[in-house]
Amino acid sequence: MEIAVLLVVLAIGVLTVAALAERLDVPPPLLLIAVGAAVSYIPGVPEVHLEPEVVLLGLLPPLLYATAIQSSLVDFNTNRRSILLLSIVLVIATTLGIGAIVHSILPGISWPAAFAIGAVVAPPDAVAATAIGRRIGLPRRIVTILEGESLLNDATALVALGTAILALGHSLQAWRIGLDFVVAAGGGILVGLVTFKIVATVRKRLTNPVLDTAISFIVPFAAYLVAEEIHASGVLAVVVAGLLLGHKAPILQSAQSRIAERINWRTIAYILENAVFLLIGLQASWLLRDVGTSSLPATTIVGVCVATLVGVIGIRMVWVFIARFALIRPVADASTGVVPSWRYTFLIGWAGMRGVVTLAAAFIIPIGTEYREILLLIAFTVVAGTLFVQGLTLPVLARCLEVPSPDPMDDALARATLLQQASKAGYKALDALDYDDPHGVEALVRQRVDQRNFSAWERLGTTADQETPSELYARVRLAMIQAERARILEIRSAGTVPSEVVGDVLAMLDVEESMIDVATEARQDIRTANGQRAHPGVGCDELDRYPVAENTSDGTCHECIRAGTEWVALRQCLECGHVACCDSSPLQHATAHFHDTTHPVMQSVEPGEDWRWCYVHHLTA
Repeated sequence: MEIAVLLVVLAIGVLTVAALAERLDVPPPLLLIAVGAAVSYIPGVPEVHLEPEVVLLGLLPPLLYATAIQSSLVDFNTNRRSILLLSIVLVIATTLGIGAIVHSILPGISWPAAFAIGAVVAPPDAVAATAIGRRIGLPRRIVTILEGESLLNDATALVALGTAILALGHSLQAWRIGLDFVVAAGGGILVGLVTFKIVATVRKRLTNPVLDTAISFIVPFAAYLVAEEIHASGVLAVVVAGLLLGHKAPILQSAQSRIAERINWRTIAYILENAVFLLIGLQASWLLRDVGTSSLPATTIVGVCVATLVGVIGIRMVWVFIARFALIRPVADASTGVVPSWRYTFLIGWAGMRGVVTLAAAFIIPIGTEYREILLLIAFTVVAGTLFVQGLTLPVLARCLEVPSPDPMDDALARATLLQQASKAGYKALDALDYDDPHGVEALVRQRVDQRNFSAWERLGTTADQETPSELYARVRLAMIQAERARILEIRSAGTVPSEVVGDVLAMLDVEESMIDVATEARQDIRTANGQRAHPGVGCDELDRYPVAENTSDGTCHECIRAGTEWVALRQCLECGHVACCDSSPLQHATAHFHDTTHPVMQSVEPGEDWRWCYVHHLTA
């Protein structure tokens, strides 16, 4: 009962502090650590010792898996050189550098023990970095590199730590250390591939989303345990399995299974990530108490902790600038056309906050190792210090360096273009089908697909006081759904309809309402966005031939005026300058102009919009 009560109180505390942090607009990891440290000094609060087995077996596999299945294998592969240089080379460099610093300050400490603490503090934790990065709007490439680094650097650090611990009682040769890395990496990758293959085979035969999601709960623990059992890297096994299963999910899983898995793992990751930082803070009181029994003077203890913290930050900053041409290639990005500047490199270097793996790994150092209590305090200092020093200043630095954030307008344009490309393929498949259609189903299908696409294009509307058709539909339909739900609840109270039927109908309304809510939130983000757009999109010959032209619109669609109809947005032909209404408008005069003249490219002439559209290839620029 005491353990159960403690877990419930811990969960309530995590959710309460995390919600408070969001309300105060403070990064949750920082507030959770501060609250945990303060609570650890309250009399009567149980002393919580963070055991390495709890973290490495209970927390690390699901956290890695939750990140891996949501990561893009394509983006990971694109940035693989940057990720590998950070997650392998930098971890080794930090291990050696911090080992040398600690060995020079602590009198009589052995090299293996010094390298052990170097390995402990070497791997950054992307949970805090990406949480802060997404909140302040760091460029996606930076977030991708940080996430990819965090997926692999734990494996490098744990192998280095294991080698250092083994060397505490034995002399090791260089070839043995290299062999350990090869076995750990190769075995972990192999176990991850086998795990992926088995789960993929099973999922192809499953249609039940509950069973499918239940399997996903087993995958990270199974992959980790099997790999560790054969002395391979459990971290790599989980990461490989998660990346491949996430990449192949649209093929292996049903839509219901993917939605269920996504929501469940987001919830799990949210609870575990925040619990981790509260647990870190709860270690403060007993760690400081144990250090008080050390024979070393306080100045030496403080000096080694501060030197290690400065060394961890400094080594990373020096390394990323040395490796600049490998980390941030000084050429134009293919998706944005912008050359990443040194500011990107600086932010990657500064976003090296440490997390729970560092603290948990410190406890793996054997009892009896010289200065163990000080080594534990070093780990805690590095975790808390990097989170507060770098975590609090990262938003300020990002603003001062004027690094552009992802622009919702760019995302909306890319989303609309992608849907248009998908519809083009869908219509081609529809035309190839052989079927009788006495009820006009084909026309209904085309109408619904068009309406979906129109809604995506209407999100680009930036006029604050003008309601688009999709916004009007959302407002009217949400009011109807509220009335429908109220009536269904009245019928449920009367007991005249089976509860299962009532539940099914309510679920249908929930799904429809959630889709409307998501679209509404996206439109609000676009309306409030005011950033420099990077003009995404894949070009074509027509778009290259027709650059942006001067806006010649007088703000009206003359064809709509003659027809007595309203228009939603205006488009200008880049061949002849003709201005007409968009496809969301009732008569779609811009598209009609293309069919009459075959002029291939038009541009939006709406305020705040700066994109062109090719009718031939369905591409934007």
